[in-house]
Amino acid sequence: MQGIMIQGCSSDAGKSYVATALCRVLADKGFHVSPFKSQNMANNSYVTWDGGEIGRAQGVQAEAAGVRPETYMNPILLKPRQETGSEIVLFGQVLKTMPGSEYHRNFTLTEGLQAVRKGLQIIAENYDMIVIEGAGSPAEVNLNAREIVNMRVAREADVPVLLVVDINRGGSFASIVGTLELLGEDRQRVKGLIFNQFRGDLSLFADGVRWIEDYTGIKVVGVLPYLEDVHIEGEDSLSINFQHISAARPGQAVELGIVRLPYISNHTDMEIFQYEPDVNIRFVDDFTALESFDAIIIPGTKSTIGDLLHLEQSGLAARLRAYQGFVFGICGGYQMLGRQLIDEEGVDFQPGAVKEGLGLLPTTTRFQAKKAVSQVQAVGCHPLTAQMPVTGYEIHLGCTEIESAAVQPLWQLAEGLPEGAATADLRRAGSYLHNVFHNDNFRTVWLNQIRRAKGLPERPLVDTQAQKEAQYQRLADYARQYLDIDYIMSIINKEV
Repeated sequence: MQGIMIQGCSSDAGKSYVATALCRVLADKGFHVSPFKSQNMANNSYVTWDGGEIGRAQGVQAEAAGVRPETYMNPILLKPRQETGSEIVLFGQVLKTMPGSEYHRNFTLTEGLQAVRKGLQIIAENYDMIVIEGAGSPAEVNLNAREIVNMRVAREADVPVLLVVDINRGGSFASIVGTLELLGEDRQRVKGLIFNQFRGDLSLFADGVRWIEDYTGIKVVGVLPYLEDVHIEGEDSLSINFQHISAARPGQAVELGIVRLPYISNHTDMEIFQYEPDVNIRFVDDFTALESFDAIIIPGTKSTIGDLLHLEQSGLAARLRAYQGFVFGICGGYQMLGRQLIDEEGVDFQPGAVKEGLGLLPTTTRFQAKKAVSQVQAVGCHPLTAQMPVTGYEIHLGCTEIESAAVQPLWQLAEGLPEGAATADLRRAGSYLHNVFHNDNFRTVWLNQIRRAKGLPERPLVDTQAQKEAQYQRLADYARQYLDIDYIMSIINKEV
């Protein structure tokens, strides 16, 4: 198989960024490229065209490569659940929930490895090139006998490996040397090293590059600087950074708070606001003063009732009930906004659980065992969204019903069913649609409601699709500038 694998000395070393960059670089060279990650562990999933779930990173990498995201690009997705191990999503569909010990003992080298091989075979038959992303570190010696995410995948695909280290964390030389030392025979697959997130004058690091090349005998393919002007959607909670400060003058920005939930999922729903020039984004935690925000978003969660209990215990629920600004709930956050949550079958929390919601919307949610996973097209049916087309995706357990004429649905789904709920001024609103704010038309309407309430001028629509495309291209341009692409091509072609 022709391609390359990106592994890291640790989690969040920059594997996803480098893989995304190489997907675009290789696509720009005319190759039909597929990303691949055998196993992802994240609650931030991407819904494919046929209603399957894959890791967000592979969806983003497919976009960067200019191909349609498919479930075989991430055959195994593990979604951690509260105290019950992880939900196993196999080729986009929920298989079962399994404790970690059982997963490693009974699944990885049987069904797991079969799924990896099937995914690789489909890609080999349909694409010119593969860019594989590893997981965590390949030097986890306690897991290596049964791992299906790093060197075993490199061997199955027979591709060379680039090893990425985050120099910004410190200890990068020790991380590289220690990782290589623990790889055993697999060390020979490592054909290049990449230092990521370097701050300062790159020329001052030349001695470091020479030293590590002399010591390891492996070429440093490049040193990527700390990129403050590139924003690519993050894979999981390790990548979340909502401390985005706009260029607007003090007092002239919309202050947006994101509630930090223990079981937060699909946090990329909110990352889109970084493209708005007058929006400041910060996390809201147990000690944050809500009065400093113009609007608050309660995001999706893998455990709605579990996170609602956290809000109650921390005192944040009471403060949210008293908050006078705009509040929007997405998926689990939407469920929390209602009056009551009923979990008769224990699919979200415990059998027979009945929980009082925040009471900001007159709705009731009943959890159901069947999981809704689909891409969605809808049309606005609220006075402020009338006939507005939107797209998004649903991943949730449960059904939410409006119980008062004080609110109206936000959307009408393609099959004619109502979706979401909002007050007339959108001050209290929620929806099951992930990526609802990625619809530039709706995001602009919602923000302009907030701007008017704050006495700020309305702003025109920001074309975020063009912005995202520019981000992919900028990341690829940095890769071409700071990485030795000719050398990478030579190892892909097995000339080195």
